[in-house]
Amino acid sequence: MPKVSKGSASQVEQMGPMGEDRHEDLSGYTVDFMSFTQSGDLAPLLKGLEGDACQCPHWGYVLNGSITMRIGDREEVYGPGDAFYVPPGHSPSFEAGTEMVQFSPSEELAVTVAALKRNMEAMQAGG
Repeated sequence: MPKVSKGSASQVEQMGPMGEDRHEDLSGYTVDFMSFTQSGDLAPLLKGLEGDACQCPHWGYVLNGSITMRIGDREEVYGPGDAFYVPPGHSPSFEAGTEMVQFSPSEELAVTVAALKRNMEAMQAGG
């Protein structure tokens, strides 16, 4: 059976000044170990996706800090020790110091990640 830990994840990406994402694909699901060094709202980076929101479902567990998910007209806040499921159509924001583990279908996550990267590059280029 495949397994991964934060230390053994083969993919390590910097998320700009916001933090680090260590991840691995396990049989069609991506396991992300995310650490946020700065507070941030991902809404501007989700532009162009349906409803300008993440359309990938996620399951996760918050180790430290907190994450707020805007889903339609409501907000859900998850803190240390909270396990969560977030359906498609959400937009997250994070407190500095947040650490979490997240599980997502890899193909659906790839669409969101492509939009995040495209929007981040456009923002850095001043567009």
